[in-house]
Amino acid sequence: MNDTVMKNKRKKKQIIILSILLVTSGSIWLFSRNRNLVESLYSQSFYPFISKILRFGLGWIPFSLGDILYSVLIVYVLWKTIKLIIIIYRKTYGSIRIKYILYRFIIQLLILYIIFNIFWGLNYNRRGIAYQTGITRVKYTKEELQHINGLLLKEVNICKQGMMRNQMQTTSNQQLFKNAVNAYRTASVYYPFLKYNYKSVKPSFFGLAGNYLGFSGYYNPFSGEAQVNTTIPEFLRPYVVCHEIAHQLGYAKENEANFAGYLAATGSGDTSFMYSAYLDLFIYANGNLRRTDSVVAKSLLQQLSPSVKDDIETMKTFYKKYENPVEPIITWIYSRYLESNEQPSGMLSYSEVVSYLISYYNKYGKISG
Repeated sequence: MNDTVMKNKRKKKQIIILSILLVTSGSIWLFSRNRNLVESLYSQSFYPFISKILRFGLGWIPFSLGDILYSVLIVYVLWKTIKLIIIIYRKTYGSIRIKYILYRFIIQLLILYIIFNIFWGLNYNRRGIAYQTGITRVKYTKEELQHINGLLLKEVNICKQGMMRNQMQTTSNQQLFKNAVNAYRTASVYYPFLKYNYKSVKPSFFGLAGNYLGFSGYYNPFSGEAQVNTTIPEFLRPYVVCHEIAHQLGYAKENEANFAGYLAATGSGDTSFMYSAYLDLFIYANGNLRRTDSVVAKSLLQQLSPSVKDDIETMKTFYKKYENPVEPIITWIYSRYLESNEQPSGMLSYSEVVSYLISYYNKYGKISG
């Protein structure tokens, strides 16, 4: 068999593979346009099945396989980048088949797109937590925002007082993760869609790096593991864990994961979880109020108990310690990622959880899960 025949066969094979991947990717994209289908056929049917398999298969392993996967990927990308720089520097790129490199790059992108969406990504297009809780997100008024600030303020102070009275001790990571699972178990009695089986929550290998890059946790859709940056202040961790478990349950958007995690944490009966969630929501709500009425926002902030103010100062000092020129770049990149996945507000999507809470309060007359 001569070289020409071999080349033609290889070219035909490449065209077939590319065509299959393009058709598959296009079908996934078209499917994602219908939120009702995504919610019923994927988020409430297929995804729970595949996510449980991942958690059951990998959750028992004490370390994060997802972090190892990311480490290998980072090394691979760096190696390929260095190799490309050397080729350009030595001007030996004339011997490289540019078309083949471009073909491989496109193939890899398409495969990544397909796997990502099958394993988790389609959840960005579901109807989500508002649909499941029976609330309708509407634009809230300044008065509603001020009122919710007041309610959160009260709960924050009460929870902190309870923690101090009971002299709550430092909790180990494993106990923290176990308590988060219990919080979801309690929440699922009232909200069946928050039922969580097969724990797979682990400390991140990249905790220190996370402090510099600005993340407190993340979900690995390829391994089904939730990673938590356990180096952040202790009072922040319970809500972070609940947020990441919400991602595991299929709440891809940050505002939805925040609200699902909030419902679990505040309905848990665990004071440390309640405090963590109420404090985080108060900070979001107070920040939103500051944009419309800084005087009232500051007045409410001053009504926090001294011990709560100390926690906020601890948090500010912690994050200030790790400020660096790279973090804003990472934040900008992640914000663009959020915008491309049904979250037009980018990083501000996190604070949009306040609108869920106000809608929830207007419907049910309470702010706890």
